[in-house]
Amino acid sequence: MAKSPDTDRTRAEDLLEPEAQRRLRSAARLSAFAAALWLPQAAALSWGIAGWAKAAPLSRTLWAALAFALFGVLRAGIERRAARLAYAAADETIHARRQALLDREALRSGGASSAALAALLTEKLAVLGPWITRYRPAMARARLLPLLYLAVILPISWAAGLVLLVAGPLIPLFMALVGMAAKDASEKQMVEVGAMNTLLIDRISALPDLLLLNAAEASRAEFEARADGLRERTMAVLRVAFLSSTVLELFSALGVAMVAVYVGFSLLGEITIGTWGLFGPQLTLFQGLFLLLLAPDFFQPLRDLAAAWHDKAAAEAVAEELAQVAAAPGVAVLGQGGSAAPLSGPASVALQGVRVQRGAQEIALPDIAVGPGASLALCGPSGVGKSTALDLIAGLLVPSAGEVRVAGEFLSSERADAWRARLAYVPQQVHIPDTTLRGFLSGAPDGDVPPEALRRARAERIVEALPVGLETVLGESGAGVSGGEARRLLLARALIRGADVILADEPTADLDAATGAAIIEVLHDLAAEGRTVIVATHDPVLAEAMAQRIDLEAGAC
Repeated sequence: MAKSPDTDRTRAEDLLEPEAQRRLRSAARLSAFAAALWLPQAAALSWGIAGWAKAAPLSRTLWAALAFALFGVLRAGIERRAARLAYAAADETIHARRQALLDREALRSGGASSAALAALLTEKLAVLGPWITRYRPAMARARLLPLLYLAVILPISWAAGLVLLVAGPLIPLFMALVGMAAKDASEKQMVEVGAMNTLLIDRISALPDLLLLNAAEASRAEFEARADGLRERTMAVLRVAFLSSTVLELFSALGVAMVAVYVGFSLLGEITIGTWGLFGPQLTLFQGLFLLLLAPDFFQPLRDLAAAWHDKAAAEAVAEELAQVAAAPGVAVLGQGGSAAPLSGPASVALQGVRVQRGAQEIALPDIAVGPGASLALCGPSGVGKSTALDLIAGLLVPSAGEVRVAGEFLSSERADAWRARLAYVPQQVHIPDTTLRGFLSGAPDGDVPPEALRRARAERIVEALPVGLETVLGESGAGVSGGEARRLLLARALIRGADVILADEPTADLDAATGAAIIEVLHDLAAEGRTVIVATHDPVLAEAMAQRIDLEAGAC
């Protein structure tokens, strides 16, 4: 089982926040104490029933029933409190892990895929809940209650205690053997869940291309094969869970049956050994009933632990994956991604001696210098570093060598958010959030959207064609716009928010000639009025419209 590097705790236990650990310890103690209340309940029940054989007065039965009910109410209340604490610890832990993962990955590039992260954030992190709420309290009960029951049973009958003492340890032994298989099966299932999500996201994003290439059937077959693989992994986990339950039920049933046989023959006088003689030569009816009520409950904590054993294996698999994601290569994004006052200084950009590590490849970029109000086209085939250069300028990548200077200052983590407050980034794939177009353009639900900005961005007709104009919700299954229209809306957004540095990544890619010409005209106008415009492009027409051009590879553009 994996250990954390500086403690002897498992990786899953390292995920618990200090407050969650405190709550979970309290929940485990309360759960064990509530389960131990079965001892006085069983004693009260046995005492009341034993009185029937002696024709005891009705009051004895009433007192026994009252004691049984009072202890039952107390037990239910304590169990409820323990469950609330355990669920609070689970919610806090899952929320903290999810938030930490989002915070870390949001400020990194080149890490895990978005599909794998989505699976980890939703399906996989939720697996920690059953481990916290079921396994940890069950482990506390399994550590305490069998020993407590033996301490009560042995003074009454060493024979019954011996039976339980022999049958009990066999269950943890076989559970440990099954546990090794359970962890391996859970890890494989988690890998398959992540692969399934990655495949689904990739195929959805490539659906138009798949239809154009008539590859839908092949994609469906691949998806079906992956689904069958996930089904097989899930069934493997279930088989291990059923195996552990079968082993436990076998030994617990044998143990309870042997105690029942011993008690029955002792009460009939056929067996006169097995007691210490402290309460007579053989068991009394009260003692026999008490032993019969305790024997099944002796195994109950172990039954609960076995039922939750695969929860522990799944949690360890998730913890292992979280550790792998944290250790995966990825480059930290400068800044914190929050709002900040715009950085003062000229709208200038300079890259000198910059090299960037992208996976196993190191990209060397030429020196770049763009003054305020200038325009630049970065040309070259895919993979030479055009988008990388834009990411560097935006502070979304950190160079492994060289330096990036913006507004006359070194681009550091302290300045990145303030620098980005001056930027407008037009990516190839535009994501519009689930908000109204007015809120998207202006930054506020009731913000002002000047018609002049829409006109200059050639976007006024886009707004007019929408169902309710600026109040239309575009993103997250909203009305939607084409790629060229979305890019023009982003340029309008830059005008409205006063961005004086425009970064555009392939702004005319995959557009018809008329739409591409409109985008080029807007960018040219922005540069003409004094904004700094830097584009990465294959388009020679767009490159020609910019005042400067840098070819990252000979013959580009």
